[in-house]
Amino acid sequence: MQITQPKDEDLIALTGRQLFTVWTGLCKVIESKYDMERQWNKGGKAWKYEYKYRRGGKTLCALYARENCIGLMMIFGKTEREKFESERNQYSSETQKVYDSATVYHDGKWVMFKPVDTTLFCDMEKLLLLKRKPNKK
Repeated sequence: MQITQPKDEDLIALTGRQLFTVWTGLCKVIESKYDMERQWNKGGKAWKYEYKYRRGGKTLCALYARENCIGLMMIFGKTEREKFESERNQYSSETQKVYDSATVYHDGKWVMFKPVDTTLFCDMEKLLLLKRKPNKK
């Protein structure tokens, strides 16, 4: 269900200033490479907010926020999983661990990162490239 975009102060109060900085950094990484529709939704049972990046009816990724926690969800289909598996040694052990522990559903492997800093941004950027080529120059 779509909602009005929360104010920065609301997100800071929810996640804390440090995680809000990580959130805005992730948004910058994504928006520097991808021109996408952006949609704010309720976060379901586990999260307060969902911020989805979509284009042409396909979701690239979604950011999630709740008290003292943020998440980045990417869903990988069969081809994307094969690509990851063939280059998995190019990713940090932390990224491999998160990927390996993710659940596979009928529509793909749902990988949820819960970043606390910018350490895995490079890996996240590479994972986004597996899903879709950047469409910004």
